[in-house]
Amino acid sequence: MLQCDHTREALREISAGETASYSEIARRIGSPKSIRAVAQACSTNTLAVAIPCHRVVKHEGTLSGYRWGVQRKRALLEREAHS
Repeated sequence: MLQCDHTREALREISAGETASYSEIARRIGSPKSIRAVAQACSTNTLAVAIPCHRVVKHEGTLSGYRWGVQRKRALLEREAHS
């Protein structure tokens, strides 16, 4: 659970209009091999925009799964980019 808390804290630090990769978040929390744990923390996030998992992308910058659908993730990122 502690790692999940660190992950969510790192997610809150991603500014609106910016993204970070799962591997980048894993490095930020001091556990660079925990990419799957970061993805798991994102997938169990029930607070949507309050803990901005939509700002986490694959290492090459493409979108991946999102609890509320990739289309919604894309729409949130586009809205933030134009704000």
